[in-house]
Amino acid sequence: MPTIRRLPEHLVNRIAAGEVVERPASALKELVENAVDAGATQVTVRLASGGLDLIEVTDDGCGMVPEQIALALERHATSKLPDEHIELVSTLGFRGEALPSIGSVARLTIESRPHDSAEGWKRVVDHGVIAADAPAALPPGTRVRVEDLFGKVPARRKFLRSARSEYAACQDVVRRLAMARPDIGFVLEHDGRRVIAVQPREELASRVARLVARELAEDGVLIEAERGTARLTGVAGLPTYNRGVADHQYLFVNGRPVKDRLLVGAVRGAYSDMLARDRHAVLALFLELPPEEVDVNVHPAKTEVRFRDPSFIRGFLVGALRHALESSGQRSAQPAAAAAMGMWQVEPVVPAPEPAPALGSLFAREYSAGSRGDYRSISQARVSEVGAAWRSYEEEVMAQPSGRAEAVSEEADEALQYPLGVARGQVAGTYIVAEAQDGLVIVDQHAAHERLVLERLKAGGAEGAMTRSQALLLPEVVELEEAACDALEEKSGDLAKFGLTLERFGPGAMLVRAIPSVLGKSDVHALVRDIADDLAKNGDALLLGEKLDLVLATMACHGSVRAGRSLSVAEMNALLREMERTPRSGQCNHGRPTWVKLAHNDIEKLFGRK
Repeated sequence: MPTIRRLPEHLVNRIAAGEVVERPASALKELVENAVDAGATQVTVRLASGGLDLIEVTDDGCGMVPEQIALALERHATSKLPDEHIELVSTLGFRGEALPSIGSVARLTIESRPHDSAEGWKRVVDHGVIAADAPAALPPGTRVRVEDLFGKVPARRKFLRSARSEYAACQDVVRRLAMARPDIGFVLEHDGRRVIAVQPREELASRVARLVARELAEDGVLIEAERGTARLTGVAGLPTYNRGVADHQYLFVNGRPVKDRLLVGAVRGAYSDMLARDRHAVLALFLELPPEEVDVNVHPAKTEVRFRDPSFIRGFLVGALRHALESSGQRSAQPAAAAAMGMWQVEPVVPAPEPAPALGSLFAREYSAGSRGDYRSISQARVSEVGAAWRSYEEEVMAQPSGRAEAVSEEADEALQYPLGVARGQVAGTYIVAEAQDGLVIVDQHAAHERLVLERLKAGGAEGAMTRSQALLLPEVVELEEAACDALEEKSGDLAKFGLTLERFGPGAMLVRAIPSVLGKSDVHALVRDIADDLAKNGDALLLGEKLDLVLATMACHGSVRAGRSLSVAEMNALLREMERTPRSGQCNHGRPTWVKLAHNDIEKLFGRK
């Protein structure tokens, strides 16, 4: 029988290091968190080879005396728990295993000096063995160096990724911690090159925009919400400003960066009817709760948390995000990209001017099919005749009644009153062209109307307007699988609130008696099948309200104005005015912009005026 024995101290530390020090970014996270908890106002990080060769963290925090340095290198020693109430912890790291674990798999140097001390102290631990313990010269604060990580543990070293990948993970750690503490300045240097440099005492929105994406300053909305003891702040990108992956979503709970599935799901639910399902929002959210409402000690790396009331947290986040996005009105992330401007065709050679309408008869006699528009073919005898005709044309134009000029002026004044301008025409039966005060507006009529229909459906359901439905002259029978019919039957009462009246018609069919009036003439069979698909795909993963939002988005798509439909000027202007009154009309239900604007400056550049 194998006997139970006590493991040696160095092996215990290496086992603990397996949990704490997974890669250079893990060690860096522990060291920067220690600097933040020490009250630092400036943290400087230096890396070499992605942290594989060197990690150095310098701070101007409280510092440590020699006895505290020695104690910090022992397991389960910490200054971050003043008592035994671990559930009330308010600091970032508190297990007391980071420094001894790192010292067991690397060469660890700790130099520290308290602010009231004349000199500092240094202790070096080389893979678990004390190599030096002596005075050190440094300014007040602490400097920690980690060199040759896993140098004597080749089995762990070979599982690390390339220096480039490890550097990316370290950069992400510093970025998240710098966002969490805008009151602290952070500097990150990699192989002698400064990558991140932010000043202390910076506004949260400015700090997030600098670290995540500068476009958030213009294409984001501020989040400020409170409910009970919970508070949510941050910056959320407009739905039209999105990414193909979710790596630009930064979530914090009580200042701690987390990657929690509940919070990620809440973000997805808030954007559910504004983003395509393969696109992801860009945001940074900071949730603050009383310590007793959240358990931060459920994951070794403290990246996951457990909430006492998860349904409350999810509802709070979804509601706060949606309210902020609705307040953005018809804003849309649509900067004039250089690539898009370059697609406009600009003629490099100035063409010959077109003849005035009044001169058509003269030029017709002088141009033949083979002359290729050569003005030199005009005989000298005709020059005076051409000049006389041109003067006659100018006099005719200038002699137009003043009513025409006044009408043009009134139209221009009308355009100044509306953010989206006045419709001037339609292109390809799909895009509305409007003139605004500051440029040319182009609207995707299907995308815009899709958003408007969705908001009408939501408003109708919120008001309980069950009468806003259109009864079918002959009820439609839609054949489906039995499981799909079961799902539709279960939600029939909720769907009826929005004007869609369904009832069971045998094991594998649903009878449709009425549809929402805002949908107009829709393909009832396709509509019901798409709703059944939405319910089947989401299952029980979403809350009831979020499921209905997805269903309403599907209904809105079926009831919107299709591309290719010709609209009158009155219909186009009515669409523009409703867009200006409707929240979130700047993007369709899939996160694409509903309108773009070409500013006057951009138009002038196209013609070489600027």
